[in-house]
Amino acid sequence: MRPLDEIRMSKLTSSWVKLSELIDPDDSFITELAVPQAACITWSQRDHIVKIAQHYDRNVKLFAILTRRSVADFETFVRVLSNHQGHLVCFLTDEGERHFFLSGLANFTYVELYLPTRITPC
Repeated sequence: MRPLDEIRMSKLTSSWVKLSELIDPDDSFITELAVPQAACITWSQRDHIVKIAQHYDRNVKLFAILTRRSVADFETFVRVLSNHQGHLVCFLTDEGERHFFLSGLANFTYVELYLPTRITPC
């Protein structure tokens, strides 16, 4: 089992605060991370996480666990996250970074095209 590499660790730590606020760590999501098909966290870790009341605190604990897991476990986490909250996967993948850049560029262009100063008065 390969430990989490520098690239994935960087993605996880750079998105830690943002994802801790955005991920909905309901019991079914956390449980799916521990089922034998995924098993990117242990049942003991799952039990500990679901006992935490605040969502933010659950996510902080989950990320602390993931930083000590393997590359395969990280990839499994991303896959399970995509099944539950796919819109957040972009914070952990290269494709998502490109998507956000292009999305931001598109929004910038949209805003620039519709500035009130460009509208000709009647």
